[in-house]
Amino acid sequence: MPNTATDSQNQSQVQSALNSGASKKAAFNQRDDINNPHTPDTDGLEQTHFGYKTVNKAEKQARVADVFTSVAKKYDIMNDLMSFGIHRLWKRFAISLSGVRAGQKVLDIAGGTGDLAKVFSREVGRHGHVVLSDINAAMLEVGRERLINAGCNNVDFVLANAETLAPFDDDSFDLLTISFGLRNVTDKDAALRSMYRVLKPGGRLLILEFSKPIFEPLSKAYDLYSFTALPMMGKIVANDAESYQYLAESIRMHPNQQTLKQMMQQAGFVNCDYHNLTAGIVAVHRGFKA
Repeated sequence: MPNTATDSQNQSQVQSALNSGASKKAAFNQRDDINNPHTPDTDGLEQTHFGYKTVNKAEKQARVADVFTSVAKKYDIMNDLMSFGIHRLWKRFAISLSGVRAGQKVLDIAGGTGDLAKVFSREVGRHGHVVLSDINAAMLEVGRERLINAGCNNVDFVLANAETLAPFDDDSFDLLTISFGLRNVTDKDAALRSMYRVLKPGGRLLILEFSKPIFEPLSKAYDLYSFTALPMMGKIVANDAESYQYLAESIRMHPNQQTLKQMMQQAGFVNCDYHNLTAGIVAVHRGFKA
């Protein structure tokens, strides 16, 4: 797994990212393939999107790995700064929808630094079990160190690709969560099918993710903040403007609320619904395995 972004990726300057972000968004939104993220190119390789860039699937996985390896050590502080601490309220609301109980088994996918896993560790108690999984070793190590230091003795840490969840058997977990991770997954449909596979019948999936603002004036202000303040903040705090430019772009490329609900239904989930938070900047989607 790559540990750093390539030299060529690091050459772009912060000001260029700031000036080009909004115009790229406007141009990209006119493309016919925005709602069809997997298209074959002339070489026969399946194409997808890394932010607003069109790349092949293997390249996207490598670039996403670079992003999160780069930001792992500053991930938590950047979340607080970027959201003004509101991400903690979003996560608290998601946990309130989880229905988690003592003795249950929970899988936190793309769980990174372990915010949700830490809470679930307490909620399931000593007879329960939590698995914190992530595809990125650097992020998983930060979460592992944090939860071990917090005395979370009922948590395991597993490297896993959300698209396959290969380490896990069918019908294994009472609850699955993925918080601010799904938009980075290359094949979201495959990931949703894998989530369905490893859930027990009657189990619940919660997806907490950035979504589409439902109030147009807020949407314009949100774009301005995302494409100017976020990369600059990333440069100052994490010495990495490009990763936070990608963050802004990846949010815009993520399916809207209704589309994601339909994708969950197509994967087999029933009784699917969603809750808009902060006027749709974030949404929590919920579905069940029959």
